[in-house]
Amino acid sequence: MSSEFSEKNFSSKMDKSIQSFKKDISTLRTGRANTNMLDTIKVDVYGQLMPIEQLATISVTEARLITIQVWDKSNISVIDTAIQKSELGINPQIDGQIIRLRIPDLTEERRKELIKILKGMGEKCKIAIRNVRREANEDLKKKLKEKKISEDENKSFEKNIQKITDSNIDHIDKIIAEKEKEIGQI
Repeated sequence: MSSEFSEKNFSSKMDKSIQSFKKDISTLRTGRANTNMLDTIKVDVYGQLMPIEQLATISVTEARLITIQVWDKSNISVIDTAIQKSELGINPQIDGQIIRLRIPDLTEERRKELIKILKGMGEKCKIAIRNVRREANEDLKKKLKEKKISEDENKSFEKNIQKITDSNIDHIDKIIAEKEKEIGQI
């Protein structure tokens, strides 16, 4: 009977939400250099928008320095412009085919702002997970109504979905706490 309902399906949807959240917060600028900071920046070259990593080699050479080794000299100015227009708030320094990004220290005000943004992103992820739980519960109700699962199976599945939800929300809280600590470091 219970083969009709798949907890794994809903659990994997929750995992995808968490992976997306992790990717999103990796672009938040902390006091350290991180190549993921450039993931959201797209450059208009060759008639299309492309990520910087498809046009150059990006590396962290020091704790507060990202170097971008541009492969095609003609792309240097467009990459420079794209970085300046981004929300990073960093002025690139061009040296031949290398663009250097010095990551400035975060002010206390900026740290508080980043933490607020981080918590907002975390809340969106929690909402996404709760929506998956709601979707799972609605699916269970439907299957119960169609007599594809029994009352006992329904209760058991609901408990398991709630455990998975609680576990994922705890996981998000831990990720937020780690990132908050990282942002707070001087």
